[in-house]
Amino acid sequence: VQLQASGGGLVQAGGSLRLSCAASGRTFSGYTLAWFRQAIGKEREFVAALKWTNSNAFYADSVKGRFTISRDNAKGTFWLQMNSLQPEDTAVYYCTASRSIIHSNLGVPSAYNDWGQGTLVTVSS
Repeated sequence: VQLQASGGGLVQAGGSLRLSCAASGRTFSGYTLAWFRQAIGKEREFVAALKWTNSNAFYADSVKGRFTISRDNAKGTFWLQMNSLQPEDTAVYYCTASRSIIHSNLGVPSAYNDWGQGTLVTVSS
């Protein structure tokens, strides 16, 4: 599935942004959906995932309570609502989706097949 991420930008610390990821030509039926991020000089890290099987959401400890992942299957779109943003949240955010991801691989980038192009989030202090 082809993914298109959007919604990044510059925001002050404490502010909010909502990232979107749209699938072209299909829905997310059966897919695990996730967001990762990559800061300059760092490896890509897991942010949040939403499983198709039970709609359970999982978050990195660093964003738990501040970020929310959600989806609209009919629209083929999922989002990452980011609140209380901090400078350490600055990164390029990538959306991704894949079928048949086991729970232990939710945070493993190589387990995902389809990736969006990334959208830059910059949080100023």
